[in-house]
Amino acid sequence: MRKTTPDLDAAYDLKTPDDNIRLYASWAEEYDQSFADEMDYQLPQEVARLFANSGGLGPVLDIGAGTGLAAEALTSYGIRPIDALDISQEMLSVAALKGVYRNLMVKDITIPFDLGSNHYAGLISSGTFTTGHVGPEALDHLLAIALPDALFAISINAFHWKTQGFESKFSALDGQIYNFELVDIAIYGARNTSSHKDDKGKIALFKKQ
Repeated sequence: MRKTTPDLDAAYDLKTPDDNIRLYASWAEEYDQSFADEMDYQLPQEVARLFANSGGLGPVLDIGAGTGLAAEALTSYGIRPIDALDISQEMLSVAALKGVYRNLMVKDITIPFDLGSNHYAGLISSGTFTTGHVGPEALDHLLAIALPDALFAISINAFHWKTQGFESKFSALDGQIYNFELVDIAIYGARNTSSHKDDKGKIALFKKQ
């Protein structure tokens, strides 16, 4: 397959799960260097930091794990075990080489999915709830695989938050979640000089009732 240099605008323009599968298949091998490093992508580290500082414990499920950037950051806090879930087998194949995951699973979180007896004390997600990817409806599917009192640290692109009804969705989850907190963060660091350098995100921290 022809490799394509990662392009954020192309990612934001995705329409369907199949679009995501095709794009990330072509990104996987070079994603860390030509996107994460060159764009000074700080979001995975921010998600890991907030999860750890909020008392997060394993076992953790990394939703939209990609190449494992958030899990790499999470292991620096001594939090294990971590399982990976992503729609892209190619991205998970890169992640597997890093040795940070216990299990790796290919799933589409926009539809209900079954993990058998696997349920988690923590769920993290970095960069998945964003334009062209996943909307608020997937939160129901994640709650279904979380243990009672499980801690969530879910990043959401700020524009996506505003346009896709995340505020209303979290209000509707009242009674199913508690200790909800919303933290505003920068997605990229100071080395980013692209048109997206000032893009913002939100990290939703909460526990399952």
